Amino acid sequence: MTRILGIAGSLRRASFNAGLLRAAIDGAPDGVQITAGDIADVPLYDGDLEAAEGLPPSVQVLQEALAAADGLLLVSPEYNGSIPGVLKNALDWMSRGPGLGYFKGKPVAVIGASPGGFGTVLAQAHWTPVMRALGMQPWYEAKLMVSRAGGSFDADGNLTDDKVREQLQAFLAGFAASL
Repeated sequence: MTRILGIAGSLRRASFNAGLLRAAIDGAPDGVQITAGDIADVPLYDGDLEAAEGLPPSVQVLQEALAAADGLLLVSPEYNGSIPGVLKNALDWMSRGPGLGYFKGKPVAVIGASPGGFGTVLAQAHWTPVMRALGMQPWYEAKLMVSRAGGSFDADGNLTDDKVREQLQAFLAGFAASL
Protein backbone atom coordinates (compact mmCIF):
# COMPACT_ATOMS: atom_id res chain seq x y z
CA MET A 1 0.00 0.00 0.00
CA THR A 2 1.35 3.39 -1.03
CA ARG A 3 0.66 6.02 1.63
CA ILE A 4 0.35 9.73 0.85
CA LEU A 5 -0.14 12.45 3.42
CA GLY A 6 -2.34 15.22 2.04
CA ILE A 7 -2.47 18.64 3.65
CA ALA A 8 -4.94 21.32 2.57
CA GLY A 9 -3.75 24.87 3.13
CA SER A 10 -7.01 26.58 4.02
CA LEU A 11 -8.94 26.72 7.28
CA ARG A 12 -12.21 27.89 5.69
CA ARG A 13 -15.12 25.50 6.34
CA ALA A 14 -16.13 25.27 2.66
CA SER A 15 -12.59 25.55 1.30
CA PHE A 16 -12.11 24.57 -2.34
CA ASN A 17 -8.73 23.12 -1.42
CA ALA A 18 -10.06 21.03 1.46
CA GLY A 19 -12.72 19.81 -0.98
CA LEU A 20 -10.04 18.99 -3.54
CA LEU A 21 -8.19 16.97 -0.88
CA ARG A 22 -11.41 15.10 0.02
CA ALA A 23 -11.90 14.31 -3.67
CA ALA A 24 -8.29 13.08 -3.83
CA ILE A 25 -8.90 10.78 -0.86
CA ASP A 26 -12.08 9.43 -2.46
CA GLY A 27 -10.48 9.07 -5.90
CA ALA A 28 -7.13 7.60 -4.89
CA PRO A 29 -5.93 4.86 -7.24
CA ASP A 30 -6.12 1.24 -6.13
CA GLY A 31 -3.32 0.44 -3.73
CA VAL A 32 -2.97 4.09 -2.66
CA GLN A 33 -4.17 5.51 0.63
CA ILE A 34 -4.33 9.29 1.02
CA THR A 35 -4.71 10.55 4.57
CA ALA A 36 -5.63 14.14 5.41
CA GLY A 37 -3.38 16.00 7.83
CA ASP A 38 -5.13 18.59 9.98
CA ILE A 39 -3.47 21.99 10.43
CA ALA A 40 -6.35 23.73 12.23
CA ASP A 41 -4.77 23.37 15.69
CA VAL A 42 -1.21 24.23 14.69
CA PRO A 43 -0.27 27.46 16.52
CA LEU A 44 1.72 30.24 14.91
CA TYR A 45 5.37 29.30 15.08
CA ASP A 46 7.03 30.73 18.19
CA GLY A 47 10.54 29.69 19.17
CA ASP A 48 9.83 30.66 22.78
CA LEU A 49 6.81 28.34 22.85
CA GLU A 50 8.88 25.56 21.34
CA ALA A 51 11.65 26.08 23.92
CA ALA A 52 9.21 26.15 26.83
CA GLU A 53 6.82 23.38 25.82
CA GLY A 54 8.40 21.47 22.94
CA LEU A 55 6.47 20.58 19.82
CA PRO A 56 2.69 21.01 20.08
CA PRO A 57 0.71 17.74 19.92
CA SER A 58 -0.88 18.80 16.60
CA VAL A 59 2.60 19.14 15.09
CA GLN A 60 3.74 15.80 16.48
CA VAL A 61 0.74 14.10 14.84
CA LEU A 62 1.63 15.70 11.49
CA GLN A 63 5.29 14.71 11.85
CA GLU A 64 4.34 11.09 12.56
CA ALA A 65 2.04 11.05 9.54
CA LEU A 66 4.78 12.51 7.34
CA ALA A 67 7.33 9.99 8.61
CA ALA A 68 4.95 7.12 7.76
CA ALA A 69 4.04 8.47 4.32
CA ASP A 70 5.65 7.56 1.01
CA GLY A 71 4.81 10.99 -0.38
CA LEU A 72 3.30 14.35 0.48
CA LEU A 73 0.47 16.08 -1.39
CA LEU A 74 0.16 19.81 -0.71
CA VAL A 75 -3.26 21.15 -1.68
CA SER A 76 -2.51 24.83 -1.71
CA PRO A 77 -4.66 27.87 -2.26
CA GLU A 78 -3.09 31.01 -3.65
CA TYR A 79 -3.29 34.07 -1.42
CA ASN A 80 -2.21 37.40 -2.89
CA GLY A 81 -0.15 35.70 -5.57
CA SER A 82 1.75 33.40 -3.20
CA ILE A 83 1.48 30.58 -0.68
CA PRO A 84 -0.95 30.60 2.25
CA GLY A 85 0.58 31.47 5.61
CA VAL A 86 -1.26 28.75 7.52
CA LEU A 87 0.19 25.99 5.35
CA LYS A 88 3.70 27.45 5.38
CA ASN A 89 3.44 27.83 9.16
CA ALA A 90 2.45 24.15 9.51
CA LEU A 91 5.43 23.04 7.44
CA ASP A 92 7.73 25.34 9.45
CA TRP A 93 6.57 23.68 12.67
CA MET A 94 6.78 20.20 11.10
CA SER A 95 10.42 20.81 10.21
CA ARG A 96 11.40 21.37 13.85
CA GLY A 97 12.93 18.75 16.14
CA PRO A 98 13.23 15.48 14.23
CA GLY A 99 10.86 16.75 11.54
CA LEU A 100 13.41 18.06 9.07
CA GLY A 101 14.64 14.51 8.57
CA TYR A 102 11.11 13.40 7.62
CA PHE A 103 11.08 15.89 4.75
CA LYS A 104 14.52 14.96 3.34
CA GLY A 105 14.09 13.07 0.08
CA LYS A 106 10.30 12.86 0.46
CA PRO A 107 8.46 13.04 -2.86
CA VAL A 108 5.99 15.94 -2.92
CA ALA A 109 3.35 17.15 -5.35
CA VAL A 110 1.36 20.39 -5.26
CA ILE A 111 -2.17 20.96 -6.52
CA GLY A 112 -4.65 23.71 -5.80
CA ALA A 113 -7.89 25.50 -6.54
CA SER A 114 -8.61 29.20 -6.76
CA PRO A 115 -11.54 31.40 -7.72
CA GLY A 116 -9.21 33.35 -10.02
CA GLY A 117 -8.60 32.74 -13.68
CA PHE A 118 -5.00 31.55 -13.32
CA GLY A 119 -5.67 28.85 -10.73
CA THR A 120 -2.79 28.49 -8.30
CA VAL A 121 0.05 28.90 -10.77
CA LEU A 122 1.93 31.48 -8.67
CA ALA A 123 1.50 29.63 -5.38
CA GLN A 124 2.72 26.41 -6.95
CA ALA A 125 5.81 28.18 -8.25
CA HIS A 126 6.42 29.77 -4.82
CA TRP A 127 6.39 26.36 -3.13
CA THR A 128 9.53 25.36 -5.07
CA PRO A 129 12.06 27.17 -2.83
CA VAL A 130 10.34 25.83 0.29
CA MET A 131 10.45 22.26 -1.02
CA ARG A 132 14.09 22.74 -1.97
CA ALA A 133 14.98 24.14 1.48
CA LEU A 134 13.36 21.13 3.13
CA GLY A 135 15.25 18.72 0.86
CA MET A 136 12.10 17.29 -0.69
CA GLN A 137 11.82 15.72 -4.14
CA PRO A 138 9.19 17.71 -6.07
CA TRP A 139 7.17 15.83 -8.67
CA TYR A 140 6.69 18.03 -11.73
CA GLU A 141 5.45 15.50 -14.29
CA ALA A 142 1.90 16.91 -14.28
CA LYS A 143 0.03 19.96 -13.06
CA LEU A 144 -3.38 20.48 -11.54
CA MET A 145 -4.55 24.03 -10.98
CA VAL A 146 -8.30 24.44 -10.75
CA SER A 147 -9.17 27.96 -11.90
CA ARG A 148 -12.56 29.61 -11.43
CA ALA A 149 -13.14 27.03 -8.70
CA GLY A 150 -16.53 28.46 -7.76
CA GLY A 151 -17.93 26.64 -10.78
CA SER A 152 -16.32 23.32 -9.84
CA PHE A 153 -17.36 23.09 -6.18
CA ASP A 154 -20.69 23.33 -4.38
CA ALA A 155 -21.48 25.66 -1.47
CA ASP A 156 -20.03 23.12 0.99
CA GLY A 157 -16.72 22.94 -0.85
CA ASN A 158 -17.34 19.55 -2.47
CA LEU A 159 -15.94 18.91 -5.94
CA THR A 160 -18.82 18.64 -8.43
CA ASP A 161 -16.96 18.94 -11.75
CA ASP A 162 -16.43 15.52 -13.34
CA LYS A 163 -13.76 16.83 -15.73
CA VAL A 164 -11.70 18.17 -12.80
CA ARG A 165 -12.29 14.87 -10.96
CA GLU A 166 -10.86 12.97 -13.96
CA GLN A 167 -7.86 15.32 -14.11
CA LEU A 168 -7.32 14.83 -10.37
CA GLN A 169 -7.43 11.05 -10.70
CA ALA A 170 -4.92 11.12 -13.57
CA PHE A 171 -2.64 13.40 -11.54
CA LEU A 172 -2.83 11.12 -8.51
CA ALA A 173 -2.16 8.01 -10.60
CA GLY A 174 0.97 9.64 -12.03
CA PHE A 175 2.23 10.83 -8.65
CA ALA A 176 1.54 7.48 -6.99
CA ALA A 177 3.32 5.62 -9.81
CA SER A 178 6.41 7.73 -9.19
CA LEU A 179 6.63 6.72 -5.52
